[in-house]
Amino acid sequence: MNATAVLAYSGGLDTSCAIAWLREDYGFESVVAVLVDVGQELDIEASIARGYTAGADDVLLLDRKDAFADEQCARAIKTNALYEGRYPLVSALSRPVIADAVAQVALELGAEAVVHGCTGKGNDQLRFELAFRSHYPGVRVIAPLRDRIWTREEEIEYARARGIPVTHTAASPFSIDENLFGRAIEAGVLEDPWVAPPEGPYALTSDPASAPAPTEIVVGFEAGLPVSLDGEKLQLAPLIGRLNALAGAYGIGRIDMIENRAVGIKSREVYEAPAAIVLIEAHRALEDVVLTKDEARVKHGLETRWTELVYEGLWHAPVRKAIDAFVDATQELVSGEVRVELRPNAAVVTGRRSPAMLYAEQLASYGTGETFPHEAAEGFIRIASLESELVAARELVFLKHKRLAPPRQPA
Repeated sequence: MNATAVLAYSGGLDTSCAIAWLREDYGFESVVAVLVDVGQELDIEASIARGYTAGADDVLLLDRKDAFADEQCARAIKTNALYEGRYPLVSALSRPVIADAVAQVALELGAEAVVHGCTGKGNDQLRFELAFRSHYPGVRVIAPLRDRIWTREEEIEYARARGIPVTHTAASPFSIDENLFGRAIEAGVLEDPWVAPPEGPYALTSDPASAPAPTEIVVGFEAGLPVSLDGEKLQLAPLIGRLNALAGAYGIGRIDMIENRAVGIKSREVYEAPAAIVLIEAHRALEDVVLTKDEARVKHGLETRWTELVYEGLWHAPVRKAIDAFVDATQELVSGEVRVELRPNAAVVTGRRSPAMLYAEQLASYGTGETFPHEAAEGFIRIASLESELVAARELVFLKHKRLAPPRQPA
């Protein structure tokens, strides 16, 4: 071991200050900042320069966009992952990718500690630390913003005093995390749940009130994964990027929610996830015509648990991988196309088709030529109602017995 700390570096206020803290307050001789590209919009040159200005010995840029898309985003789409029915796990999906990259660098350097910029009240501390230890057992984990409580104003002043350029201001103190799958926005005026989110922090989505005329797109799927957009074959990362632009123009994917954090408090979060919302809606619609009733019912319950596991930082848990195995088995025939109309603040499925559909028009139709075996329905209902009739008959017997029983005498 040596006196080296490896930091999960975002280029923002918290982790830029953390570089200076690690030297000044924790006494590390060397600080290596690892900036992992998971598709976020950032000025890479400025972020790297900021890291060196803050005191980093090295700032490493690692490209994990395609790996993030093909693993975490792909599994979230196949699992229809929406935490508490709304949040498509934007930050929760990227944390194991970033933490795994940081832990690998720390192992290669024989570093004494790995560091993240999370507070003691957030979910990300769980996500980072569980992932760190899944790759680097026994490593020391440092969380400067958990060790000492800093207000945004104090951090801004600290950074300016050391010549660290920051984009945060007292008037715009939002904390923003983003990746290929979307953006998460918190802090500032958003901490008051009565205050409407201002337009300022939005970047992926436009105001739905200024949306263009509705338009239709067609998403093609193979084995549960989106593979084409309007007939053009695309890898998942560029497909998500293109769909973010298309759906974002309609304000689709703006989510303002009060959610239950893993640490037991409620928080107000605002998200932008245009592509994620469209793809999950489309994927779910395709499953509706392909999966059997029991596959769909069992998968729905597992989707909820999978989403909770990932939200709570348990990406590396064996049970998550076990659920993935079930999900993968259900997706073998989930191939086809889904037509989606993009409207202001809404992605509406208007059509779906698949060569593996269980939906049979001749059976479902009420028109001429339908083939449903009506004559079998009466027998089916007769068998299905046997238990209900037995329960009803039993209740009648006990009710009659109760009416005829003599009144109880006082003791």
